[in-house]
Amino acid sequence: MQPERSHLHGTQGSGEGSSLSGESSCLASTGDVRIQLSSSAGESRENSTSWASRPGWQSRSHGHVHGEAGVAEDAAAEVEEQGGSSLSELRYLLQWLYMSLPYLLILCVKLLMQHITGISLGIGLLTTYAYANKSIVNQVFLRERCSRLQCTWLLLYLSGSSLLLYYTFHSQSLYHSLIFLSPTVDFMNFWEVLWIVGVTDFILKFLFMGLKCFILLVPSVIMSFKSKGYWYMLLEELCQYYRMFVPIPVWFRYLITYGELDTSLGWTLGILLGLLYLILKLLSFFGQWGNFREVLRIFFTRPHYGVPASKRQCSECDDICPICQAEFQKPTLLICQHTFCEECISLWFNREKTCPLCRVVISDHVNKWKDGATSMHLQIF
Repeated sequence: MQPERSHLHGTQGSGEGSSLSGESSCLASTGDVRIQLSSSAGESRENSTSWASRPGWQSRSHGHVHGEAGVAEDAAAEVEEQGGSSLSELRYLLQWLYMSLPYLLILCVKLLMQHITGISLGIGLLTTYAYANKSIVNQVFLRERCSRLQCTWLLLYLSGSSLLLYYTFHSQSLYHSLIFLSPTVDFMNFWEVLWIVGVTDFILKFLFMGLKCFILLVPSVIMSFKSKGYWYMLLEELCQYYRMFVPIPVWFRYLITYGELDTSLGWTLGILLGLLYLILKLLSFFGQWGNFREVLRIFFTRPHYGVPASKRQCSECDDICPICQAEFQKPTLLICQHTFCEECISLWFNREKTCPLCRVVISDHVNKWKDGATSMHLQIF
C-alpha cells in the first residue's frame, strides 16, 4: 500500500509540476508577465499584525494622541479661565459700585454744598457766554437788518455781568489778573487757582464780545460790512493772545510757592517748575506767532476775491444774486466767472474757500472769526 501512495503523490507532484511548467511555457509563449502577490500581501499583513501586536508601539501612538488632546484641552481651559476671571472682576467692580453708590451720593452732595458758589458762578458764566455768542453771530449774519436794540442790550448785559462779578468778589481783587498781577489772596491752592483763571478768562471774553457789539452799532456809512468782518477777526485773535498771557502771574506764583516748606529742596523745585512753565508758554507763543502775522497781513491788505462785474455780466445772471436771491448789491465777478453780491460772497468766504456754485478754489485761506464768533476754548494754563 505504501508504494502505491508514494506513487500517487509522485504522480500528483509531477502533475502539478507539469501544470506549472505548462503555464510558464504558455506565459513565455504569449509574452505576458504575471507576478503573484498573494504571498507578499500575506507577509505584509503578518508584519503589520506583528507591529500592531507590539505593546510598546501601541502605547507610544496612544500617548502621542492623548498628549496633543491634552495640550488643546489645557489651552481651551486657560482661555475659559481668563475670560471667566475678567468677567468675574467686572462683576465685582459693578457690585462694588452698586454697594458704594449711596456713599458716593453723600460725598457728591457734600462737595456741592462746599463749592456751591463756584459751581453756580461757573454755570452762570457759561450760559452768559453761550447766549451772547449766539446772539452776536445772528446779528452779524443779518447784516443791515441787525437790531440795534439787541446789540445795545448785549453790550449792557455783558458789561453789567462783569461789573457785578467783580463787585461781589471785590475783597479778592480779581481784576488784578486783567493787568498781569496776582489777586490779593494770601494762600492759593490748586482749586482756587483754577477758579481765578477761569473767571478771568470769561471776563476777557465778555470784554471783547462787548467790543464786537460796539462795532455792530457803527452805521454802515462809516464802516462797511466787509470792514466789520476784518475787525471781528482781528479782535478775536487779539483776545486769544491776550488770554494766553493773562494766567502766567497766577500760575507762576502758585508753582514757586512749593518752597513754602522753607527748605532748599522746596525752593529749588518751585523755581524750576516756574521756569519750566515760562519756557512752555514762550514756546506756545512762538508757535502761534505765524498765524497772528497772517491775520495782521489780511487785516491791512484786505484781499479781494474778484473784480466789479459789468452790467452785461449781471444781466447774464438775470440780475439776481445766487446767494441772497435778490438784486445785485455791488456785484463781484470771481475768477470762475460767477457773479455775487460783495457782502454775500464776503460772508460766504468767512467759512469757505471755494465758489458756492462750481467749487473752484478762490481763497487760499479761511477768514476765521469774521462772522463775529468767539472761541469756546477755555484758557486754563
